[in-house]
Amino acid sequence: MKRPGKIVCVGRNYLAHAAELGNQIPEAPLFFFKPTSAVIGPGEAIRLPSYSKQVEHEAEIGVIIGRSIRNVDEADAEAAIAGIICVNDVTARDIQRTEDQWVRAKGFDTWCPLGEAPVSLDASPPWQDLEVICRVNGEVRQHGYARDMAFGIPFLVSQISRIMTLEVGDLISTGTPAGVGPLRPGDTVEVEIPGVGTLSNPVVASDA
Repeated sequence: MKRPGKIVCVGRNYLAHAAELGNQIPEAPLFFFKPTSAVIGPGEAIRLPSYSKQVEHEAEIGVIIGRSIRNVDEADAEAAIAGIICVNDVTARDIQRTEDQWVRAKGFDTWCPLGEAPVSLDASPPWQDLEVICRVNGEVRQHGYARDMAFGIPFLVSQISRIMTLEVGDLISTGTPAGVGPLRPGDTVEVEIPGVGTLSNPVVASDA
C-alpha cells in the first residue's frame, strides 16, 4: 500500500467507545491527523516505545479517496471514494489523557498499519453494512458496524472536503468501536473488515 498524502482521523465516532473513555460524542466530527511516517503494511511490526506505558489498538474502517474533491455534498463525497481498507489507529492512551492535542499520542512510527490494498465500494458491502473486528492473539476485542457511527462515512468525507482539498490517495480513518485495549510485546493484532480483508501485525518492544 502506497503511503497516503495525508491521513485524517475521526475521534469519538462510536457512542460506546466514547463512553468507555468517559467522553461524550461531539456535536460535530472531531478530526485529527496522523503522520504518514506512521504507516506500515501487513506483517510489519508495531513498535512499543518506552515513552508510553499504555499503548492500545483501535481497529478502524479506512476510506481511500479516488479523485480530488473540495467542498462537496454527501453524494459526491461517496462517489469520490476509491475503496475501503483496514486501519489500526495505534494510540498511547496514557499520553492522550494528558494532552488536548494528540500528536504524541497518535504519531509514533509504525502506529498506522494499513491493509494491503483498498477494496472498491462496488466490491465491498454497502458502507452502512461494513463491520470491523479486532483480534489480539485470536481473541476478539472489538466488533462494530459503520451504521453505528455517530457520523456516517459520506458525511465525514463531505465535511472534511469543506475544510481541505482531499486528493487522490488520501486516507480517512473513520473511528473505532468499543473494546480498545492494551498491546504487549509478543502479541499479534488483527483488524478485519469482512468483504475487504484482514490486516495482521506483530507487536514488539522498542528502545525508542
